[in-house]
Order: sequence, then structure tokens, then C-alpha cells
Amino acid sequence: MTDYGEEQRNELEAIESIYPDSFTVLSEEPTSFTITVTSDAGENEETVEVTLKFTYVEKYPDEPPLWEIFSQENLEDSDAEDILALLKQQAEENLGMVMIFTLVTAVQEKLNEIIDQIKSRREEEKLRKERETEEAEKRAFQGTVVTIENFLSWKAKFEQEMAELKTKRQKEEEQSGKGKLTGKQLFERDHNLDTSDIQFLEDGGNSVEVDESLFQDMDDLDLDEDDPDFNPLDLGSDED
Repeated sequence: MTDYGEEQRNELEAIESIYPDSFTVLSEEPTSFTITVTSDAGENEETVEVTLKFTYVEKYPDEPPLWEIFSQENLEDSDAEDILALLKQQAEENLGMVMIFTLVTAVQEKLNEIIDQIKSRREEEKLRKERETEEAEKRAFQGTVVTIENFLSWKAKFEQEMAELKTKRQKEEEQSGKGKLTGKQLFERDHNLDTSDIQFLEDGGNSVEVDESLFQDMDDLDLDEDDPDFNPLDLGSDED
């Protein structure tokens, strides 16, 4: 008959010697303890850490111990779920044998994988941002590729803006010219303007004043208009 208590005490002593700084006994009946597991240092000396709580059941190791995550540091919830699933798998594979060291070792390896994944995710994020920056710079350099869809959209927007601008200008012109009639409007409004010049002459008595002094020296001229050789242009040119 298996002495479960003896096997549990022997394992507990071995575990305490292997993990002296991270092993803590919580209770003796039932036997319960914690082991803190830390990953290797990653980028910028960053680590992930989890404290596992184990409790022996009466027939351990023929039955798996109870376990839970007692605390965690820098560990995502999804990673914590993966660790619990890993513990279940390892316990099923090691039934009948003391397994705490095996379980803790599996978790240690998982934490190292997680810290590597964190580094990889950061590198991927950095590369993604660099690609996005490069693509944005290329788009800025190349400009927008013209397609039928975006051309029609631009055309509709442009025509709308032009229509709004035209309407605005018309309103401004109407406001600035309000109360001021054009020449055509004045003419259409007063049909008497086309006779204003004639009316002006009629108002003046249809008379023209002549300055007779301008012609007072004409009598001194010897003009013979009957002379066939007479030329008015010769007047004043003969000084003899």
C-alpha cells in the first residue's frame, strides 16, 4: 500500500532545497505552499513572474494536486490561461509520480517563451509602425491616385463650391448696387431722354448769336466772285 504522506513529505523537503528563496509553506493540513517562478531577463531586463499555489490531495501523487495562480506580474490574462492549461496537461501526463518539480519547470519554460514573445511582439509593432510611416511618406510624395470614383466626387464638390461662390457674388453685387440704376435702366425708366437734346435747342429759342466783328474787315478785300480765276484760298497768301 502506497504511503502518500511519506511521498509528499519527501517531495516537500526536496522542493524546499531546490527553491529556497521562492518556496513558502502556507499550511500543513492540508499541505499547501507557493513557489514563485520568474522568467529569464528579456529586453531592458524585463521579466514576467507568476506565483503558483499547490495543495496536496490525500492520494497525491496518484491524483493530481490542486493548483492556482496566486499572483502574477507583467503577465497577460491570456498567458495566465495558457499556464493553467499547461499545468493540467503536465499533471495528467505524470500521474503516479511526484510532479511539483516537473510542473514548475514547465511553467519556467513557458515564462521564458512569453518573454521572448513580448520581445517579438514589440519588434513586430516597431516594424509595423515603420512600414506605416514609409507608406504614408510614399502616398504624400506620389499624391492621390485618380480614379473615376474620386474624380466624380471631386467634380461634384468643385461644382457645388463654384455655384455657392457665384450665388455669394451675385448677392454682394445686388447689395452694393442697390438703389443705383444702370444707363439702360435709366433710359427705360425715362423715355424723354431721347428727346432731351432737341428740347434743349427749343428752350434756347432756336437762335444762334454771331460775333460780327469777326467779319468787319471783309469789306476791305477786293473780291470779285465773278472772276473765273477767283480762289478763296489765295486770300491772305498774296501780301503784295
